[in-house]
Parts: sequence; structure tokens; C-alpha cells
Amino acid sequence: MPRTWPGRCGADPVIFLFGTLRYEPLLKRVSGEELALTPARLPGWRIAAVKGKAFPMLVPDADAMAEGFLIDPSDEARARIHHYEDAFGYVPVSEAIATADGEVQAELYRPKKAPGVQDGAWSLDVWTETNAERALIAAAEIMSYQGRFSGEALQFRFGQIESRARAEQMQRPKVGSDRTRDQVMLHETRADHAGYFVTTTDRLSHPTFDGGMSEPLVREVFHGADAAIVLPYDPVRDRVLLVDQFRMGPWARGAIYPWQLEPVAGRVDPGESPEDCARREAEEEAGLKLRDLIQVGSGYPSPGCVSEYFYIYVGLCDLPDGTEGHYGVEDEAEDIRTHILDWAQAEDLLTRGEADNVPLILALVWLSRERSRLRALG
Repeated sequence: MPRTWPGRCGADPVIFLFGTLRYEPLLKRVSGEELALTPARLPGWRIAAVKGKAFPMLVPDADAMAEGFLIDPSDEARARIHHYEDAFGYVPVSEAIATADGEVQAELYRPKKAPGVQDGAWSLDVWTETNAERALIAAAEIMSYQGRFSGEALQFRFGQIESRARAEQMQRPKVGSDRTRDQVMLHETRADHAGYFVTTTDRLSHPTFDGGMSEPLVREVFHGADAAIVLPYDPVRDRVLLVDQFRMGPWARGAIYPWQLEPVAGRVDPGESPEDCARREAEEEAGLKLRDLIQVGSGYPSPGCVSEYFYIYVGLCDLPDGTEGHYGVEDEAEDIRTHILDWAQAEDLLTRGEADNVPLILALVWLSRERSRLRALG
């Protein structure tokens, strides 16, 4: 049952919520319990949006009243809320809060440092529609660190927490099966090879669509890292850049011409975002500074047996005459030549079948659809 207000018996002050924790599913995930919400207002303040951010800020305004709720958490729930707020660099301060029964002294959480520049009014309804799902995912990870990491340590990790939440949100199915990995029974796994890449053999059972479990299956898996793939495009000159290099896959298949025309690509390093990886690889493989990155899509190249995951982009840049060259990181034995193609030449690669790797095909098909829009923007 929810804890009620008034009629409280705890010695600690009640807490005033004015921001994202007014969203009840998030409050429950953070506090670990259902809490009664009592409407209340903070005189002399208004709730504003922070420019470029999803969360709100309090701004002094003598004529305003910041709307919110009072809660009366248990000791355990209070500690959980404090941990969550600490992860964002917020600390409790005491303020006089107005309720229907009069004024009460309460705690509210404020940032240690100015959160940014105000940018109009903040709306809980808009935030709920656009950010609540991701916030719930991130909150689950933040709360799992309670007692392990301080707020300062979590602030350092928050960029990656947010990235993981965004990735999980994007992967959550709306049409396909919503079964999760914890429903799969892993009976045995063994590493068959551990070199530059890793292969394993897994023996497992998984839920079936008729409600049962499959018989034990034996499957080999090739483990690869995530990769960022970017097709550089100059919308003013209407050109793309492709890299040309020797590839083991076509060689092993017996291709007569085992060199491939591809977008720029590389493995995402630990702690690196796919976007940062795409920009780094564009410099290493083609000597390019990208202006904007536009995500084409992301996904598994061969989900039946390969774990690697691709993030595919089109990168806007300048490709003047003389940009072609010979590139690559020597320590990684890269031997790369770049080609600049007018759009008609690039489109011809699709028509003739010379574009014969899926990331290149996908990026070119996407660009053929979006090219006019990008050219209009310059």
C-alpha cells in the first residue's frame, strides 16, 4: 500500500519533487516502493527547460509557483532516491513548500553546479512522451550500482549509461518476440578458438512459440566487436568516398577479385561511442574531417551465427579534387586506397553489382532516397 500524507510518523523531512521523478513509473523504479503523491507548490520559482537537455531546472520568479508533489518515503526508499539524485550531482536543500493544508518545510534536490541555460518552459507530458522509456532503462542500471559507486563515480559513467539505455530502447521490439535472454537455458559453452577473433560452441535451449522449451541445440558462434561504418558524402559536389582494400571473406570464398570497395569502417574501442569511432576511422582511413553524422541504421550483419553489431552512417564532408590517397594504420597492417566517385558512378556500382557488401549497398540505397534533401541543405 502507498505511504500516506499527512499522518506521517518519520522524523526526516518530506521530499518535494518538481522534475522527472514526478513520473510515477520512474519514481517507483528509483524508490523501490509505491508512494502517495500530494500536490504541492514551491513559491517564487518556476520550472524551465535546460537548453539541449531533457531535464528541467528551477528559475527564481517572484510571481511564479513551481508545481510538484510531496512524498514521505521510508528510510530505504529515501536512501535509494538520494543515490539516484547523487548520480546526477544533485544535493538536498530545505525549502518552504505550500500545500492545501498550509506551509511545510521539505527537502528538494538541486544541482551542485548550474545545470545550463534555461530554454522556455519544461513539460512533464512532453518529457514522458520523448524520454521516459530511456530514463526507466538508465534508472535500472543506476540503481543497480547503489552501495558500489559514489555519485561522482556515476557521473563519470553517465555518458555510457545513457548510451546503453538508448541502445536498449532502440532494440526493444514492438512487433517481434519480447522474450528476453534470461529465458534461454545455457547448458554448456566452450571456447573453440581465441585469436584476433573468438569462436565458441554453445549448447542451449530456448522458449518456443507454442509455450514449451526447445530440445538442447548445439550452435557455433563467431564473436566480433561492434563496428562503426560511415559513407562520406559531399552534398555540394554530389560525391562519395569509398575505400579499397584486401578482404579475407571474399578471399576465403574463392572470389577472383578479393579487394573490396567499402565505406570507411572500424571496430568501436572500449569506452568509445560509435559516432566517435566513425569520425576517428574517417581520419585514419581517408584523411577526412566529418561535419555531420546521419545514422542510416544499426543491426546484426548475420544474426544466425555472428555476434558483431554494425552502426551505419552517412558522414557529410568536403571531397574536393585531389582528396584521394593511400591511407591506413601501419600497426594494424592496413593498406587502403581511397576513391572519390560522382553520384552517377556510385549508383552504377549498384546497377552493375560491383557494390557487393551489404553495408555499402545499404548506405548507397539510403543515400539515393535522401540525397535530394541533403543537397538542398548543402
